Amino acid sequence: MNRIANATFLANQTTRAMRGYERSHEASFSYEGATLSPQRHAKLLEKLRAGTKPQGSAESSAPHYDLVVIGAGVTGAGVALDASTRGLSVLLVDKEDLAFGTSRWSSKLAHGGLRYLASGNVGIARRSAVERGILMEVTAPHLTRALGQVVPVMSKFSALNNVLPRLGFFAGDALRIAAGTSGKTLPRSRTISARRVAELCPAVDRRNVKFGYLNYDGQLIDDAALVTALARTAGGFGADVLTHCRSESVDDLRGNGSVNSAGGNAAVHLNVEGEILTVNASAVVNATGVWAGDLDATVKVTPSRGTHLVVTAEKLGNPEGALTVPVPGATNRFCFILPTQLGRCYIGLTDEQAELEDVPTAPEEDVQWILDVVNQALLVDLTTDDVIGTFAGLRPLVEFAEPGKVASNQENSANDEKHTADLSREHAILVRGPLVTVTGGKLTEYRLMAEQTVDRVLAEGLITRADIGPCVTKETPLIGAPARPEQTAAFRMSDESMGAAATAETNSDADPGSSIARPDEPVVPGLAVTRGQLSFAVTHEGARTVSDILDRRTRIGLVPADRAAAEPVAREVLAAAGLG
Repeated sequence: MNRIANATFLANQTTRAMRGYERSHEASFSYEGATLSPQRHAKLLEKLRAGTKPQGSAESSAPHYDLVVIGAGVTGAGVALDASTRGLSVLLVDKEDLAFGTSRWSSKLAHGGLRYLASGNVGIARRSAVERGILMEVTAPHLTRALGQVVPVMSKFSALNNVLPRLGFFAGDALRIAAGTSGKTLPRSRTISARRVAELCPAVDRRNVKFGYLNYDGQLIDDAALVTALARTAGGFGADVLTHCRSESVDDLRGNGSVNSAGGNAAVHLNVEGEILTVNASAVVNATGVWAGDLDATVKVTPSRGTHLVVTAEKLGNPEGALTVPVPGATNRFCFILPTQLGRCYIGLTDEQAELEDVPTAPEEDVQWILDVVNQALLVDLTTDDVIGTFAGLRPLVEFAEPGKVASNQENSANDEKHTADLSREHAILVRGPLVTVTGGKLTEYRLMAEQTVDRVLAEGLITRADIGPCVTKETPLIGAPARPEQTAAFRMSDESMGAAATAETNSDADPGSSIARPDEPVVPGLAVTRGQLSFAVTHEGARTVSDILDRRTRIGLVPADRAAAEPVAREVLAAAGLG
């Protein structure tokens, strides 16, 4: 969908989303609360320190929250938003930064579940299609777009590879309709000519293309930007957000088995740059993904590595569509060339068992395997010299020491069989005292996972307040969305300027260039990321380090040469905010 059509559709959706917003929301939203500034960080630390007294002290007890969420990836931020919009007091913490782990290493796709339908997982496919529609039409239309997926039909591919995608796309159309997603958001699939295949994907080997299939799926402009928007929106509804804060341990305070005692059910011990702070909570959510076993030893997570390559879009003819290439010997596995922001394309992806790492790296064999697959369909072969960057993420494959106590997605009936052979595609919720662990699942289903997690906390009786509201996240636009009432009419949105989520906001009291000289100047020549956007990342989006700015609030850091060129400006904006 071109930018003009997309902007028109967003304007039409504003009325629909606002009606749901006015009807359902009782919790009040504060733009100031959604501003994750250094000053707010400092005030939060003061608040936590004030309640942390020497052992045996008769002074005030540790600060109390209804819910402490550990892990500020897409799931944890989603839980914090769900809980805060229900009126609960929430603290969201992460040992590093927003979207530090798996949530920033995805393919940046909001999948409609087509792959899972093909493998017989109808439930996941249906849920994914519904959640994709909510994400694109209500919660984050400013952070998503429709992406054309192009499958060329070529003689070098097997008959199954040339036929199955079309059948799958028909099923995908049915999923979209069943999910209630508008055809204006995601147009129906169709068969296209060889000429149209080449127009959408100019690097394709057009000499061997007979014709092709075109299907539309959702694409995130950036997955880390989605996480940042979730955390900020949760902050706007009253949640406290504290990054660079390690959770050392969680103690169960329910010695006599009672719940909601004066100090809460759990004590969470936090480490902020060597300083230990303690908060009490009625419940604690462990949303640390592949690191879930660090907090709950009964959770067994095997990381699966997904590797992507970064190449310049110009090298591939500046494609408009995502070229989809079958993996040799497989009928339901593909590699993708995905056009994305900053004049780049991402190419992936692998699925290999891996060791647990904070920042996983892409092995040479992964790089070559991906190149070998996509080169089947390209006119000119890509080589390692064309790869300007790589990234790899770890997807949690979930097992449990006590399988009988696994709480998988709660839509399964008692008679449904758990698909243990495909645990990575299902999410699971495990309750251990006041600690509730949620892990696994898909990024597209983050909202549903969050809703079910908070529902489980309440069902367990860990929080028994009488004034808790229902889940309203299906109708809650995220910060920056055109339907949010606190946004001004001058709403900017362009694919090129979305290197940072800041460009979705033009609120007069949130000038992204207010703390730095030459705010409109590009940070790196040729990249649509400005000095003002880097400043906004610090003053409004919670960035506190060079890595926070360059590797998560923007994606400059994916290319080492660009990262090196941008570091001086990143250090300058940190110093201007008092963090130098």
